[in-house]
Amino acid sequence: MSRKTLDKTLKPHWVWAIALGSSIGWGAFVLPVEWMGKAGPLGVIIGFAIGAILMGLIAVSYGFLIEKFPVSGGEFAYSFISMGKTHAFICGWFLTLGYICIVALNASAFALMFKFVFPDFTMNFKLYSIAGWDVYLVEILVATVALAFFTYLNIKGSGLSGKMQFIFCLIMLGGVFILTTLVGGTPQGSFENIQPLFKPEISTLAAVLSIVAIAPWAYVGFDNIPQAAEEFNFSSKKAFSLIILAIVFALVLYSMMIIATAMANPWEQMVEAGYIWGTGAAISDLLGTTGLFLLVLALSMGIFTGLNGFTISSSRLLFAMSRAKILPPAFSKLHPKSGTPYVGIIFTAIIASLAPWFGREVLLWVVDMSSIGVSIAYFYTSYTAYTFYTWNSTTKVENANVTTNPTKKFIALLGMTASLVFMLLLLLPFSPAYLGVESRIALVIWIGLGVAFYLANRKTYNQLSNAELSYLILGENAAKK
Repeated sequence: MSRKTLDKTLKPHWVWAIALGSSIGWGAFVLPVEWMGKAGPLGVIIGFAIGAILMGLIAVSYGFLIEKFPVSGGEFAYSFISMGKTHAFICGWFLTLGYICIVALNASAFALMFKFVFPDFTMNFKLYSIAGWDVYLVEILVATVALAFFTYLNIKGSGLSGKMQFIFCLIMLGGVFILTTLVGGTPQGSFENIQPLFKPEISTLAAVLSIVAIAPWAYVGFDNIPQAAEEFNFSSKKAFSLIILAIVFALVLYSMMIIATAMANPWEQMVEAGYIWGTGAAISDLLGTTGLFLLVLALSMGIFTGLNGFTISSSRLLFAMSRAKILPPAFSKLHPKSGTPYVGIIFTAIIASLAPWFGREVLLWVVDMSSIGVSIAYFYTSYTAYTFYTWNSTTKVENANVTTNPTKKFIALLGMTASLVFMLLLLLPFSPAYLGVESRIALVIWIGLGVAFYLANRKTYNQLSNAELSYLILGENAAKK
């Protein structure tokens, strides 16, 4: 039985950039005012800090499993190892949802940026209104062009896309640092504007929890590292440190953008004003064209890194699931020249191109929906790592790879708990972060589509023995299982 593999072209700093750039995306530059409207400035920062700690706990499991199983598919492969083929499909399908949603989000956000910076150009050929938002043909074309460019870039090769990702990240980091420094250096940019630190109408706990609930979405991106593991041209032992570095840098960037936005203008006034792009309005009013240019530059890089990083990850996940015969064989076809899984790249772009047709509100609907997808994947990963450890040496185990390490087993247990907390915050009706009706409808549609895919390919998938599937999913690493 033949097994297709991907070329090893990715360097460590490119992989770090894939994780960081994917984590930041568009949200740090577009949503600070909306987040402060939920929790207040300090509530947002504390929420993201708690989220970073929880992500760090989950990252311990990722680091261990990437080192042991450096294959495309990441969480799909891990869930197969611990829970079998059906759970592998469930995990992979929900993670595909999360990844493609975020590609769609970044494309829509790029159109939104154009709408703010070039309103006369973008607000042409109005098509219709949806959820109180006008949809224009030009903004749809802008988003589509962005998707087409990164589709082309990814088809050309992972080395090119990895190199560009690193350059985009450096520009983004520089832009955010300069912007925050300029805001703090102006007389009008005051810490007084950050008051009150929390949203007055709700409890501090509820405020912070509303932000913690979106941490899976805010930091999703570090888990792009396992998707690219098969393409590492370095030791997979470095994966954990790259993940932690990406999470830390992401927290710093999120916090700096919250501080810069809040210092530029009293945040409660910005929330009440209901700007199309609150951060853009605040920075433009304070720093003029120079500030807006820096913000647009940083936002563009954030969007580009998100588009690029999640196109890489979603296509690799689709490739791995197709290689295991659970998705149609087209997804595991490799480009004859570049060796990239080009069908998965094109599929991702086509699905993502639907989002701009639904207007501004779809961004917020999809954020919550994608958080469910990645939380499920986090749980499976933490559980798989949990099964590789025992609490004490007296425990009898059949698998020779299971070792006694109560500390790591406890951390994996905490990762499982954190993942369940994220899911419950989004699914329980009394939670401050409960999914909206639109998000729930979209989630049901995605589940239905997954059931259809599974039933269509179930016969072929189930005919394969565990040994055959282990080889297809894990390759030479199947012996480590």
